Amino acid sequence: MRIGLDVGGTKTDAVAVSPAGDIVGRVRLTTGWGADEVVKTIRDAVAAVLREPGVNGDPLTAIGIGTPGLVEDGRRVLHAVNLGVDDLDLAGALEPVLGVPVRVENDVKAAALGAHALRGGADRSMAYLNLGTGVAAGIVLDGTLLRGSRGTAGEVGHISVDPAGPVCRCGQHGCVEALAGGGSIAARWGQTGLHPVRDVFDAADAGDPDAIDLRAGLARGVASAVRILILSVDADVVVLGGGLTHLGDRLLDDARAQLRASAAASPFLSSLRLDERVECLPAGSPAAAMGAALVGAAVEEREVLTHG
Repeated sequence: MRIGLDVGGTKTDAVAVSPAGDIVGRVRLTTGWGADEVVKTIRDAVAAVLREPGVNGDPLTAIGIGTPGLVEDGRRVLHAVNLGVDDLDLAGALEPVLGVPVRVENDVKAAALGAHALRGGADRSMAYLNLGTGVAAGIVLDGTLLRGSRGTAGEVGHISVDPAGPVCRCGQHGCVEALAGGGSIAARWGQTGLHPVRDVFDAADAGDPDAIDLRAGLARGVASAVRILILSVDADVVVLGGGLTHLGDRLLDDARAQLRASAAASPFLSSLRLDERVECLPAGSPAAAMGAALVGAAVEEREVLTHG
């Protein structure tokens, strides 16, 4: 039995995965704030998912955790501002208590692995594009997560696609994230609301010119990220995930229309059928937690090879 956890700023999603690779238990808990509370949330989630009816008593062999922030050596989390964590040896805090190997991965990269697995692992190359407060991607090639020499493979959010565009939090102008990140859109919209990006879409449907501009920019940003991912790694498919995908077909249709429009003048881009190679993760998908379980499985396999 392996457990995977997706530790988010508000909720922690935990799944138990059987030896056959099936999800047999799932729980969601509110994530505590700060290092000690994050550790407690994870411990509570592990205990809760092991009590799920479908968990039949197979021994727990590994735990994988997907978390925001920078991850060092598969163990330490840095600058996870959404969790109130500056520097935390997460594996070191949990392994003595839980008694099994713990592996930590960036949440977007974990979600990429999970999305690939839930699609049956049939894609030779797949990119997962996370559209939330910020924008980032994870890339899976031949079943292996692409990290790059410094772990920044897939950071498409900070590629500038419009030098005259809005300022990004990274200091550049016209980054994909400045156009398509939920935080940037909410700040530029400037109106209060529980779901500012949804409000922008609704206002655009009602004819508000500012909202129409923001919505068009979002589609342009997503389309740019899709082009970058396909042209750089020839991804079979780009799967959209993250909080903004609650917009469903409105988001997907806009992005596909932008891809078709930008390819109209280019026989080369038209031949790639970019609009047919993008889709949304199903609502409520456990991709991130599933991917974290796969990360945990990888460290378990290394333990077996090292210690016999």
